[in-house]
This record gives sequence, structure tokens and C-alpha cells, in this order.
Amino acid sequence: MKRLFDAAFTLALLSLLAAGGRADEPAAGKSPTKTKKVEANDLTLNVPESWKQKRETREPRIAEFEVPASGDDKKTGEFAVFYFGKQGAGGVAANIERWVGQLDKEGRKVKIVSGEAAAGKYTLVDLTGAYNKSVGPPVAKKTQRLAGWRVINVVIETESGPYFLKLDGPEKTIAAVENDFRAAFGGKKESEKEVKQE
Repeated sequence: MKRLFDAAFTLALLSLLAAGGRADEPAAGKSPTKTKKVEANDLTLNVPESWKQKRETREPRIAEFEVPASGDDKKTGEFAVFYFGKQGAGGVAANIERWVGQLDKEGRKVKIVSGEAAAGKYTLVDLTGAYNKSVGPPVAKKTQRLAGWRVINVVIETESGPYFLKLDGPEKTIAAVENDFRAAFGGKKESEKEVKQE
């Protein structure tokens, strides 16, 4: 009787694992995301084909994409790559402080992790809440308040200097493309380590 129970339990467990699949495999019936290679100076990205690249960018933006809305979201998301030269634009800690400060303190959620990609070490700052997004030239200091927003900032420390990646949009839209975003720069969620905010 025990042998029969053990066999049934093992079979049930194997069926459950097979149905769930591995975390890095596409869900059953879902095709892997088709990507296109994009060169952003010395940084090579593999972004989803559905992300529409904007032809015109202004420095320090070196690449910019529109991310399609997901679910019942009416607004699209945006993915931008910034490069300020080898010297960068302030240290990692200073940028984290600035990024966190762009969201209203009330209701804000912050998660900071670090990891390794082929291009170098990266720090990822995942923010959710009411985002005060910069509109127009930075010197104008104009912002637009966007409630229910999610912003993922990444700084990758490469041999050519730091590259800054920003993905922002409505929460559902960003949740739908979070894995594609990480894959674009070679991030690996399973090996990331949490960084305590000072």
C-alpha cells in the first residue's frame, strides 16, 4: 500500500512540475518573445520586436522605444537608454537617491538589487507609486504626475563608463514586459542580490 502511495505521489509531483515548466521557459502555448538587436554605442541590447524605436533622440538619450500598453492600460510605456560619457552622471548612490525622489513618498514601493550582466555589474531600482516624470528639457524642471506608475532604473557599469536604462509605464504594462526588459540587457533575476537602502 505504501509503495502504491509513493508511486502515486511521485507521479502527481512530476505532473505538477511538467505543467508548471521551468521559470526561464515560456508558458505553455506562449511563444518566446521575438527580439531585435540594437546597438546603443558600446552596449548591445536585444529588445522585443514589438517595441517601436523612435528615430529622433536627443543627448544624453542614445536610444528610445515605445512599449505597447498591456491589459486595460490606456497609456504606453517607454524604454530609454542614456549615456553621459566615461565619467557618467554622478555615482550610483546619488542616482538611486534621485530616482527614488521622483516618486511621491506616500504609497511608494522601492526594491533595489544588484547583479552581473555580460556588459558589467548592474544595479536595478524598481519603483512603484505616483511618478513625477520630467517633461521637456531638464533645465525647465517641468514634471507630469502619473499615478499607478512603475519605473525600473538600471545602471550598468561597463568598461566604457556607466549606461543608464529606464523603463516606465502603467503598472500592468511594466509587469507584462519586466522579463523582456531584463533579457534585453542580459540581467538575471535569479542571481540578483538585494541591496539595502541607506
